[in-house]
Amino acid sequence: MGDVCHTCTACGITKARSLRTQYNVHKNSENDLVIALAGNPNVGKSTIFNTLTGLRQHTGNWPGKTVTQAQGNFQHRGRNFILVDLPGTYSLLSNSLDEEVARDFICFGQPDATIVVVDATCLARNLNLVLQVLEITPKAVLSVNLMDEAKSKGIHVDLDTLSRKLGVPVVGTTARTGAGLDELKEKVFQIAHGYEETKPISVVYDPEVDEVVQQLLPKVRPLLYGLNLNPYWVAMRLLDGDESFLQSLTRYTQRGELWQEGDMALCPQ
Repeated sequence: MGDVCHTCTACGITKARSLRTQYNVHKNSENDLVIALAGNPNVGKSTIFNTLTGLRQHTGNWPGKTVTQAQGNFQHRGRNFILVDLPGTYSLLSNSLDEEVARDFICFGQPDATIVVVDATCLARNLNLVLQVLEITPKAVLSVNLMDEAKSKGIHVDLDTLSRKLGVPVVGTTARTGAGLDELKEKVFQIAHGYEETKPISVVYDPEVDEVVQQLLPKVRPLLYGLNLNPYWVAMRLLDGDESFLQSLTRYTQRGELWQEGDMALCPQ
């Protein structure tokens, strides 16, 4: 993962400023925890957001975007959590404005944890986004929602096995009744504070691709100072020629310009 300074307050100050100016996320206290809420469309993500935050929410647009932004608050164990509802997306590969917004917040907003909501009735279809989030950050909790519908259809989801395979906490939820949401809040609390260790599953790439990525890593790591980002994933995005990500890296960190056109000589044509 990216190198994060633990010996001074500069990283925390930069993070707070970025949240406020780039994303309109305002922390009332340095103890507030920021949580991203991600998921495919139509998985009950908005219901989870509304149930957790109640009337303690407001909507607007993401700065400079036409994409709606929803934020809310909930409390757990005496701590205030700011829940940021990301646009519903099927991936984080920036093929649309919604995907770009969701990707950038998880990467550069540096949330204290990310909840990924999936549909228990069609779990396999949702796992693409889950794996992409886990490539970016280990601080994630999986909410397997619509468990009541899965049960009515005779679908059994082995949550313990899923958690063991993915390497992150997995909670079964039924958002419309509130079932499982207390456990979800507790898992988010544990992950956000670093009380529970996660070991996300690693995506294995072709050896030839991996060889090129290993060559790129020395150039990538300096770009990520102060960011808790997986340098391997960043190298993959640059290797893929993702101009949108490079622009975001430059915009949010002022370091993307260190990646020169000549660096692409390492990339296969």
